[in-house]
Amino acid sequence: MNNRNRLTTYIIVGLVLGIAAGYVANVSLSNPKGFADTLSLVTTLFLRLIKMIIAPLVFSTLVVGIAKMGDAKEVGRIGVKALGWFVIASILSLTLGLILVNLFRPGDAMALSASLPSTGTSSGITASGLTLKDFISHLVPTSIVDGMAKNEILQIVIFSIFFGTGAAAVGARAAPLIDAIDGAAHVMLKVTGYVMNFAPFAVFAAVAAVIAESGVGVLATYGKFMGEFYLGIILLWVLLIAIGALFVGPRITRLLAELREPTILAFTCASSEAAFPKTLEGLERFGVKNRLAAFVLPIGYSFNLDGSMMYCTFATLFIAQAYGIEVPLSTQLTMMLVLMLTSKGMAGVPRASLVVIAATLNQFHIPEAGLLLLLGIDHFLDMGRSATNVIGNGIATAVVAKWEGELTDPALAGKDIATAPLR
Repeated sequence: MNNRNRLTTYIIVGLVLGIAAGYVANVSLSNPKGFADTLSLVTTLFLRLIKMIIAPLVFSTLVVGIAKMGDAKEVGRIGVKALGWFVIASILSLTLGLILVNLFRPGDAMALSASLPSTGTSSGITASGLTLKDFISHLVPTSIVDGMAKNEILQIVIFSIFFGTGAAAVGARAAPLIDAIDGAAHVMLKVTGYVMNFAPFAVFAAVAAVIAESGVGVLATYGKFMGEFYLGIILLWVLLIAIGALFVGPRITRLLAELREPTILAFTCASSEAAFPKTLEGLERFGVKNRLAAFVLPIGYSFNLDGSMMYCTFATLFIAQAYGIEVPLSTQLTMMLVLMLTSKGMAGVPRASLVVIAATLNQFHIPEAGLLLLLGIDHFLDMGRSATNVIGNGIATAVVAKWEGELTDPALAGKDIATAPLR
């Protein structure tokens, strides 16, 4: 068993043990919330270690990739192709969520319950509306140090594009600097390997904490809603994989195999951001050249969160149904267009979707208190949408690489990224 398969096995074991430990704590401890709070420190530590890696990894790999392209036209062409795919995937995800929530109407059963939160109750989620002006001004960092400190992936991407393009224009004089940044990229990938050794412990702690605090009963209460949502996730996977196969061909199975580990990691940690380094490695082993993977994947983390977008339409209309609010089709389509904007730049971290949903509820006069219906199970829902984000971005990057002729032969795609030079 190689190291990658061993880590995947340990993560799954951590998940199973976490469920068991959480159940025991919930039924036997007098203060299961205190137990959950203590365990959450382990998860928080792991996610902070991941955040520590993201900014330097994105910057170094992207700058080296663009500098080695050496052609601003090539960067622009790849960017347009990537954004075109992202827009199509976004429409597909939002539309699927819209269709399924109208078909299943999961909120109707909740509407019959006497336990609905009062419409005036605060959800505790701060709604942050995002206008077109806000989005555009948010693209460019006032300081790259500030952007890196806050892990604003989109801002880091913008700065890296300018930096890499400038380095390519300078030519030979920038070569020593690019070599140094190239070395930094390899160092960060090695650091990633060290950090990932903590993943099974973080998974155990995250799942045990949620089960200890909420109990397994919460899964039974919302079983129908969760089942319908995960059916939607499966359908979205099928659609994305089928469309990806049209471009990548039979190699789509190899791609899914390479994405297995980061997908499981994202699922168990409920964070697609935690899987970013492993996703980048998997794409390179698949045969996507480093310069393209390092360019497309970070953009996808801001523009192509397929699972999160499907959840936004599904959850928003679920809350409306629960409160007996009929939303006309024309309003639903307007809502979908609004979510197309507000979901962009959404961080791939736990509960970011709730902030977007809160803003949407306010805009369409749906009680924000309805978010309280989701808080108890949001972690389990976030597991599915985070894994979907990884699959969606992995397929998107592979397809763009195929379009660009940057997808190498399978026999050349098995190099260990830790030792292979950045291409």
